[in-house]
Amino acid sequence: MVLYNRSVLSNGLKVLVHEDFTTPMAVVNVLYDVGARDEDPEKTGFAHLFEHLMFGGSINIPSYDEPLQRVGGENNAFTSNDITNYYITLPAANLETAFWLESDRMLSLAFSEKSLEVQRNVVCEEFKQRYLNQPYGDVWLKLRPLAYKTHPYQWATIGKELSHIENATIEDVKAFFAKHYNPANAILVVGGAVKTAEVLEMAEKWFGSIPTGEKYLRSLPAEAEQTEERREIIKADVPLNAIYKTFHMPARLDSGYYEADLLSDILSRGNSSRLYVSLVKEQKLFSELNAYVTGSHDPGLFVIEGKLTEGVEPELAEAAIWTELELIKNELVPQEELTKVKNKIESTMVFAEMSLLDKAMNLAFFELLGNASELNTETQKYAVLTAEDIRRRANKIFRRENSSTLLYLAN
Repeated sequence: MVLYNRSVLSNGLKVLVHEDFTTPMAVVNVLYDVGARDEDPEKTGFAHLFEHLMFGGSINIPSYDEPLQRVGGENNAFTSNDITNYYITLPAANLETAFWLESDRMLSLAFSEKSLEVQRNVVCEEFKQRYLNQPYGDVWLKLRPLAYKTHPYQWATIGKELSHIENATIEDVKAFFAKHYNPANAILVVGGAVKTAEVLEMAEKWFGSIPTGEKYLRSLPAEAEQTEERREIIKADVPLNAIYKTFHMPARLDSGYYEADLLSDILSRGNSSRLYVSLVKEQKLFSELNAYVTGSHDPGLFVIEGKLTEGVEPELAEAAIWTELELIKNELVPQEELTKVKNKIESTMVFAEMSLLDKAMNLAFFELLGNASELNTETQKYAVLTAEDIRRRANKIFRRENSSTLLYLAN
């Protein structure tokens, strides 16, 4: 159980405080409700570019990292298709430094041609190294547009193509910042050896005067139901043949999400999971094989991906995956197997509650979904699922006409 207090400043900034005096540390987590799905299709990669720009200094604080390091703090951030999340950990005694830093870049990020040029080069280099010049690096650049034809999930957080970042102008960047980086579009979570009254006082002092900004209202095109199987073959200089298979599945807030997530664990979590035992250990068709869900806010993807054992024909390996999927569609998962997977999920969530940073991030994430309190009922949503629920969801998801398959073959 993660306890917290919630307030909303007059400018719309949501503030959640989790008091935990078992540690001398504090976490300040700022979640912005903006991800790659919110980008212009002709100007993609901007949410991720901003993850970098936000560390380029603000008008009053030219160096973001330096003052933080002086007070024993660390920081980082990540971008997804749905959100951008920034976090700081530091001794609780130095909490106000984090408020000073975060509020200044929300209010007045320093936009200069030099800063943009530096960060643009960093992101372009990342695009080349991680996505273009690495074996299998461009998988999601190919897989997303194969699976999504209308929804903006069709591009990865790095962007559709390198030119979108290369051509980003200072005007483009300023407009994106004004649209998304404001109190109305942010959630501030503070956790650790902090008192709620003091945190709210600091929040008012440092964030209270920042203009609300307009709350961005999404109106994204919905993805139509997929009605035919999609396939693509890539030949490249990679060490092993690989299969990537996606299926459309329910959105994060739909009840069917939990069934799909449980399905992915039954198939792929640990060395006693079905895909590992049958296709890796016994039949030796794959050297590695995983199933997981993207967990997207809008309808997401159930993904099965694996590297084939050398010499195994892709047709044989893919047929073996379908055999396992048909099995879980037609036969109820034994109660013992289902209980074991549910227990693993519960232990993961309990373990996450031991980490101050995880608690802060999860509170922010569930607050964005609609109610931070839902974090405390998450395990129950898995616990109530039956073997019949799992079988029914498997039949809805694992249909050939709902699949997109990318064969990544070695030259």
